[in-house]
Amino acid sequence: MKLLDKSSSAYLYQQVIDFIEHQQEIGALQPGDKLPSLRKLSRQFEISVPTVKQAYIELERQGRVSARPQSGYYLQAAQARTLKPRPAKWAQCKPAEVQGRSMIEQVHAAVHLPDTVALGISNPIQAHPPDKALARLMRSVLSKVSEKAVSYGPVTGDAKLRMQLAFRYQDQGVEVNPDDIVITNGAQEALSIALQCVAKRGDIIAIESPCFFGIIELIETLGMKALEVYTCTEDGVGLEELSQAIEQHNITACLFSTAINNPLGSMKTDEQRQAMVTLLELHDIPLIEDEVYSEIYFTDKKPKPAQLYSEKGLVMTCSSFSKTAAPGYRIGWLLPGKFEEQAKRIKRAQSASTPMLQQWTLNEYLLSGDYDRHLCVLRKTLAYNCERMRALVAEHFPKEVCISKPQGGSVLWLRCQSHVNTAEFFQQALTQGVSFAPGAVFSPSGKYQNYMRVSYGVQWGEDVEKAIRTLGELVFEYTCQQKTVLESHKMNNEKMINHQSNQIGKLVDKL
Repeated sequence: MKLLDKSSSAYLYQQVIDFIEHQQEIGALQPGDKLPSLRKLSRQFEISVPTVKQAYIELERQGRVSARPQSGYYLQAAQARTLKPRPAKWAQCKPAEVQGRSMIEQVHAAVHLPDTVALGISNPIQAHPPDKALARLMRSVLSKVSEKAVSYGPVTGDAKLRMQLAFRYQDQGVEVNPDDIVITNGAQEALSIALQCVAKRGDIIAIESPCFFGIIELIETLGMKALEVYTCTEDGVGLEELSQAIEQHNITACLFSTAINNPLGSMKTDEQRQAMVTLLELHDIPLIEDEVYSEIYFTDKKPKPAQLYSEKGLVMTCSSFSKTAAPGYRIGWLLPGKFEEQAKRIKRAQSASTPMLQQWTLNEYLLSGDYDRHLCVLRKTLAYNCERMRALVAEHFPKEVCISKPQGGSVLWLRCQSHVNTAEFFQQALTQGVSFAPGAVFSPSGKYQNYMRVSYGVQWGEDVEKAIRTLGELVFEYTCQQKTVLESHKMNNEKMINHQSNQIGKLVDKL
């Protein structure tokens, strides 16, 4: 490798920056790639480690690379237009019943279409599936349990798995008794049980806006009403807006994802989360926390569960292995707080049991340490995919499109120009072999029609890059069509105004 020109007037650290830029230009470094280590470049260029570090720090200051503790520096997407933390105007919502049920059904159906790149579903483990490890463990479990594998299990789930989950929460400082945990059929059943513990038909449930459409549909199915609360692209639910909503509406409970929102990828700091719990418990309002993405964080540490800050037991935690290990296993759990007895009663009445074979397999997965090793690789893969997809969107979509910068999870939230309705070219995208989630399904009141959600929880390949190019072309085509329509309306309006002016002129002449 060519050494740096130490006789040049250019600073050595600037020459390192030039080298990184050149590597990016020729395609040797892609968004999401890890930069060479400080020591490696130091040896190759025969310069000091602090000089290389100075170059990397400057690139980080410019927003072109990001540092990850105990991992290194990573190239970020170039020219990605990041969504601003707060919109120019936020219209206060009223409690509403879900709209767009038909579109939600279409989004679900599109997941299973053959020969379609499914960017409309959030399925993070597709980026790094642990299927072989789980299959091996399940065979081992089957050889031990034989006929017990098809028997009913305890209502609250396998005791050993509950013990493993309790240990994980205890490591974060949350005092959890394994006997309190209720194993459920995925996080969706946990959310359903939690809502039924604290609310009834007609009650108002505060949700994030935008919010995962599965939560919106669940609330509506239970006969409750959803109240949207402004949610920042970086910090999650706005405490000021939440406080105003509490004053203006009789809120029965809140259902939030404070640790990685879907679709924003926003995440509250531990301090912000504590302040929110304090505010809600001051008003005796239960919080149902959906933390299915809490293990898929891109920050230096895992966010603390909101339950850690509860003093009245009003916080319930819902999660699952669906986003981190095995969505098909349908194994989730509920930490019910003070609502333990109600939760167990509802679980018994609602589904009585949860598949035992899957629970035993996941317990072995946790015990072996393979689960945590898998999570480390999964987080790195998703962070890489995130930057690659942000770069592709910036390259192939209109320059006016803005892109979220998630702090975890597996989806991007895109805002197109205000006149774009993403639902109107959803079917067209399917005919071209790609699915996405139109923004309107993330709001019970039909907000976000010019938004769309795309998933980077995929195994990266040329088909994914082609799918993003296809979506970009559809947005371009729709924008051009709408521009033509607007110009046509403008011309027609001008003709009408001119005609009316001529008629008025003739009347004036006669008078």
